[in-house]
Amino acid sequence: MKIINLILSFFVLNALSTIGQDRITGELFSSRSEVIAKHGMAATSHPLATQVALDILKNGGSAVDAAIAANAVLGLMEPTGNGIGGDLFAIVWDAKTKKLYGLNASGRSPKSLTIDYFKENGYSKIPAYGPLPVSVPGCVDGWFELHRKFGKLDMETVLQPAIDYANEGFPVTELVAYYMNLSAPGLSKYPGFKETYMPGGRTPAKGEIFRNPDLANTLQKIAREGRDVFYEGEIAVTIANYIKENGGFLSYEDLKNHTSEWVKPVSTNYRGYDVWELPPNGQGIAALQMLNIIEAYDIKEMGFGSAEYLHLLVEAKKLAFEDRAKFYADPDFNDIPVEELISKEYAEKRRKLINPDKAARSYDPGELSNGETIYLTVADEEGNMVSLIQSNYRGMGSGMTPDGLGFILQDRGELFTLEEGHFNSYAPNKRPFHTIIPAFITKDGEPFISFGLMGGAMQPQGHVQIVVNLIDFEMNLQEAGDAPRINHTGSSQPTGESMIDGGYIQVESGISYETIRELMYKRHNIKFALGPYGGYQAIMKKDGIYYGASESRKDGQAAGY
Repeated sequence: MKIINLILSFFVLNALSTIGQDRITGELFSSRSEVIAKHGMAATSHPLATQVALDILKNGGSAVDAAIAANAVLGLMEPTGNGIGGDLFAIVWDAKTKKLYGLNASGRSPKSLTIDYFKENGYSKIPAYGPLPVSVPGCVDGWFELHRKFGKLDMETVLQPAIDYANEGFPVTELVAYYMNLSAPGLSKYPGFKETYMPGGRTPAKGEIFRNPDLANTLQKIAREGRDVFYEGEIAVTIANYIKENGGFLSYEDLKNHTSEWVKPVSTNYRGYDVWELPPNGQGIAALQMLNIIEAYDIKEMGFGSAEYLHLLVEAKKLAFEDRAKFYADPDFNDIPVEELISKEYAEKRRKLINPDKAARSYDPGELSNGETIYLTVADEEGNMVSLIQSNYRGMGSGMTPDGLGFILQDRGELFTLEEGHFNSYAPNKRPFHTIIPAFITKDGEPFISFGLMGGAMQPQGHVQIVVNLIDFEMNLQEAGDAPRINHTGSSQPTGESMIDGGYIQVESGISYETIRELMYKRHNIKFALGPYGGYQAIMKKDGIYYGASESRKDGQAAGY
C-alpha cells in the first residue's frame, strides 16, 4: 500500500507541477498581470531604466523628465538598440492643454554627399555600415526640445543617473550580452568600436560589469553645457573630424544646422477609439491604413489566432506597405497625401482588392490625387504621458564610434533609395524614411493608452495587432502584448526593392498548426522564426489609475508607485 501511495503521490506532484504553470486569471499566454498604480508609471525595455524613471518622478520630475532619464540609461545599458548617436520620435499628452504633441527628432543626410557619388563609385544601394549611411543624430536635440516644452527638473538632475551608471558600471543582461556578441564580428573593424564595447578584447558576458566612462564624460558635458555642445561645440568637432578621417561626409556644418520639428500627430478612428501616429518621414500611418482596411470586418467573430483573421491582417499589410514604399518620405521634399492615405474612402477602395480565400502575390500602390530599437512610455501624477521611441538602426548602428565619446553613430541613411525620382531617393540635407514609430490611443478626447513596440517593418504590423487585441478581442494591456504575433515580410520596401512571390509570414509559437495549415491552403508562405516580434511597452489610464505592461520577449519592466 505504501508503494502504491508513493506512486500516486509522484504522479499527483508531476501533474500539479504542470498545472501550476497555468494562470488562475487571464489568458494562458499572458506572462503576468498588469502593473497597477495611482501616482505614476514607467515601462521601458530594461528594469534599471524603469527604476530610474520612477526615481525621477518621485523627485518631482515630469513624465518627459523621466522619459529622457530612462532613454539616457538605455543608451548606456542597451547599446544594441539605441543611443545618442541615433534619432528620436515622441508623442506627448499634455494634461494642461489636453492635447497631443508630436516631435520628429530625426536627422538629415550630409549636405556634401550627393547621389552622384554613389553612382560614380558603383553602389547599387547605400551600404549598411561604415561612414556612408551616417546621418545627423537627432536624439540629443530631441531631448532638449522635449525638456524645453515639458520638463520640470534641470538636465543635470535628469542625466545624472545615466552618468553614474556609466562611471560605476552595471551588470549586462542576458539578451543585451547576446546581441552585443552578435554585432561584434561585423562592427569591430570600425575605429573606436573595440575600445568602447570590447574591453579585454570581447563584448561583456551576461552578468559582467560594463563601464563606459567616455559616455559618462559626454553626458556630463551635455548636462552642463546643453545641446549646443553636441551640435556646435567640442563633441560636434570630434564627430566631424572622425567621420572625415574615415572617408565619410557628415560635417560640422551638418551638425550645427540640425533642428528637430514639432509635428501634428494624425489619427484614424477605429471602433470608437482614436489611434494616433506621427506623419512621414516615419511609417506610422501604415498602421492607420491597415486599421481602416480591416475595420469593415467582424474580427471578433473571426476569433484570435484564426486563419481568417490572420489572412485579412496580412493582405491589409501588403496593401498599406505598397503605399509605404511609394509615398513615405521626407515631407520637406515631397507633397505626401497623408489625409487621403488614411481616409476611410481610400481604405474602402483598397479593401475591394482583397480575396478572402487567396493570398495576393503582389499589389500595386494606390493611385492618389496627389533592426532593433527601444521603446518606452512614462506617465506622471499630473496626467502627462509620453510615448517615446529611439534607435540607432540595425541594432548597434553603423559601427562608427567617434574617438572618446562612448557611443555609435546611426546608419539610417541606408534607408534611402538610389532610384531617381522616388519619393525617398537620396538627396543632401534630407531625412530618410524611418521605421521607428511611437503610438497613442485616445477615447472621447481623453488619454487612454500610450504604447509602442520595436522591430523595423514589424512595428506598424505590431501596432495593429495590439489595437485589435485590445479592442476586438478585449484583452487586457498585458495580454495584448504577450499574445502570439505574426510578422509578414517581403512587401515592397522604401529602398525600391519589390515584393517577391507574396512574401512570407513569420509565425510565433502559440499560433496553432490548424491555423498555419489553413493559411497555407490560402497560398501563404509560412516560416517559423524567433522574431523580430518583441519590445512592447504600454501604459493605460482608466478611471484615474495607471495600468502598465511590458512583455516577456525582452528584458523590459513596467513599474509604478
